[in-house]
This record gives sequence, structure tokens and C-alpha cells, in this order.
Amino acid sequence: MLWFFVVRMAAPRSSSCSVQYCHLLLLVAFVALCSASSSSHGDRSPLSVVSRIAFGSCSNQSAPQPIWDAIVDFDPQLFVWLGDNIYGDNKRPFRVLGKERTIGPWKNVPRFFPSTEQEMRRRYQLAKSNPGYSKLRQTAQVIGTWDDHDYGLNDAGKEFSGKNTSQRLLLDFLDEADDSPRRQQAGVYTSYLYGPKGKQVKVILLDTRYHRDPLTSDGTILGDSQWEWLEKELNGPESEITIIASSIQVISNLSATTGPLFHTESWGRFPKERERSGIFFISGDVHFGEITRYDCGGQYPLYDITSSGLTQAIEKVVPPFFAFAVRAIAWLTPTTMRVSSVKCRYKSCTYAQPNFGAIQIDWDVVPQKIKVEVRGVNGDPAIAVDILLSDLQPSNTNTLEGACQHGRHCSLEIDLPWFWRHSFAFTFLALVSVLIIAFILFAYTIVSVSKKFLLKFKID
Repeated sequence: MLWFFVVRMAAPRSSSCSVQYCHLLLLVAFVALCSASSSSHGDRSPLSVVSRIAFGSCSNQSAPQPIWDAIVDFDPQLFVWLGDNIYGDNKRPFRVLGKERTIGPWKNVPRFFPSTEQEMRRRYQLAKSNPGYSKLRQTAQVIGTWDDHDYGLNDAGKEFSGKNTSQRLLLDFLDEADDSPRRQQAGVYTSYLYGPKGKQVKVILLDTRYHRDPLTSDGTILGDSQWEWLEKELNGPESEITIIASSIQVISNLSATTGPLFHTESWGRFPKERERSGIFFISGDVHFGEITRYDCGGQYPLYDITSSGLTQAIEKVVPPFFAFAVRAIAWLTPTTMRVSSVKCRYKSCTYAQPNFGAIQIDWDVVPQKIKVEVRGVNGDPAIAVDILLSDLQPSNTNTLEGACQHGRHCSLEIDLPWFWRHSFAFTFLALVSVLIIAFILFAYTIVSVSKKFLLKFKID
């Protein structure tokens, strides 16, 4: 799941950069949020100045959720759900043998399967009744989109037969009005405009599920109707900041460097879609937080702020003594897009513990500034970047050419040299091989010592 925020500017249809996908990098993510459609969210005038936005994804309704206290303390005016707002599908255990085999070339059942409508509704009710989330809803407006697990099935796209039921349940969870256009259309995409002239924030929520073609098809994520709608939104009335929220990462494509061992869903797996447009993004889905940047996709740098997840995070599913290994792997995995900063808590500039995204807009300073952060359960920043609004204005073409030739954030992961791109896989396989050899030598040593001991015992 992903989140972004952007200054809205028209982007060129072509670029002089030599990188393969050097057009504007599409859309998605910065969920900032919220419509005033429900009194339970508090009545905020559409002209209210929005300066504090929180966002998050990947929240298991049955897990402890202490992070809401930190979000409430941040005191956001808006909160945006980026997807996996509940875990509505079910999964079978890993099984190589037996009647139901879920992994291996001989598997005979899918690991994930949908829930009934009644069970999905029950899980949404459980999420909505959480005391921390209920407190947030009293002080902030809440809006959002979905990802696969609240859509109804892991990694599902347009082929999922239960999507219309899931759409109704999500909009009920978000307190969407009965006459809302979102209840009549195919998909949950929508947009919001906040603030007075000169301090306007536009929030565009994408739907990366309802119309998405199968993974690896290089088809479409949004579908023709949503693309047409998005072009109208981006060419609509001007706003100082445009936030595009996508459930999956837009800029980063770690699958290019972690494959074939494992893959993550991202816009990078649909390269033709990434050439459509470019802006500033926020995202989720991957169970860790990071900030990525691409300098050669348009006339200004494109940022993608990923926050994932509120309860689901990589370091939560490994023993505590493996946390260092997780951070080391993140640091060693090749990436050309991740923003490195002295403000990062860890050297990898990723954060694989429960987290949420925080945006603070300082409208009153000159030049105007935006602070974007990934924060942990205690509310302290783990990753932070300060951005000037002036940096998100179109730049001189010659300056862009120089940045594309020499900039750190101008080569996509897929364009890395073959050996370097797959160095993670080579390192992983080498490590596994060493462990296997060490285990064999250890077992051989134990057997040899045991034989000598038994032989000596018999002689004695």
C-alpha cells in the first residue's frame, strides 16, 4: 500500500534523460485526507487551512494497536487510510505435505481465500470500535482507499468476484454518504480539495485494485476510466499542494533487486503505467517505512513516502535477535531511489517496526516548507525529510539534464547492472550455502566424535 504529496504542475510528455522510464512517474500516494461527509469526523469547513496530515496502512484489526495514541498526540486535522485497513481475507498455514499443500510446485490449494460478507463486516466493526481509532475520529477527518486484504483477497485485481461487496463495506467503514458518487462508480477512487486560495491542498485517492490486470501482465493498474478521471483531476483547478495516495509503492521497485527470491507489488511491475504522469506520492503495503525520490521523471523531484504498517511490520514477525539482520539486509539491498539522511534512525533509512506517516506544512514561513516523517509507536521520527515548496516547481531543462546524468536518484533499480541488481539474491544464496555447509560439518563432527567415543567405550 503508498502515500504521496505533490505540488500540482503539468509534466512534459517526454524527457531528455536516458533512463528507460524517464517520463513523469505516475501517480499515487500521499493520502491526506478527509471529507467532511460525516459529523462523527467533526465539522471542518472546506476552507480550513490544512497543515497536519497523518496516514497509515496495514492494520490488523485483531492485533494490539498502541500506535493510535501517537497518532492522536500528533493531532492531525486529516488522517488517510492507504489500504489493508483490515485483514479481511483468510490464509492457510504453510504446508509442503498433506491434504492441503500451500507451497511448492505440488501445491493444490491457494494459501489465501476470501471471507464471507458477514465476517468482513465483523472485522470492520472490530477495527472501527478500537478505542484509539475512535478517539482519532473525534478530532480528525478520515478518508481512505483500499489495498488487497481489505479488497478481499491477497494480491487480487479486477478478476476478484467479491469486489462490489467489498466496495460497499469499505465505504460503510469510512462513513461515506449514501448518495456519494463513490457508491455508484466502479472503484473507490476520489479526490478532495481543502483550504482557501493560496493554501489549498488537493488529495487524490487512487484505486489500484478494482481495474488492475494480473501481476506481470504489464497491463493496467487503474483502468481506462480511472485514467481519464485522473487526467481531469490533474488538469483541474490549481492547488498549491496535490497529494496522491496509492496503496502500492510508485517510485521504488525493490522487486527488481530482491527477485527472484521474493517480490513486492508496485508500479514498477507495470512499467507502461509508470509513464503516464508524475507528481509526489505516499504509499503503503510493504510492511516497512521509507522515503524514495526520482529526479528524472519530470520537471522537479518526485517523492514517495511509504508508511507501512500500523500493526504489520517486518520486525514484528521475526525473533527480536534477528532485527539487526533485517536492518543489515535492508542496508545491503541495492536501491537507487531511497533517500538517505542523517535524520534516519537506522543506517538503512528504512523502518520495519509499526509506523505511521506524518506531514506538517508550514504555510507561514518564507519559503514555505513541508516536513514529512515516518514515526514509530512512541511518536518519535524514524525517517524525516524537509522539502521546500519551491523545490517542487518546474526546473530549467538544462539543469534537469545535468541531474539525470549525475544525480543519485536518476537510475531506476531495473536499470542497474545485472550482477549488482541481483547481488541481494547472490548474497542470500551464499549465506544459505554457508549455513548448510556449516550444519553438515557440525553434524559430521558430532557423528565422528560419537563414533570415537562409542569405540573407546567398547574397548574399555
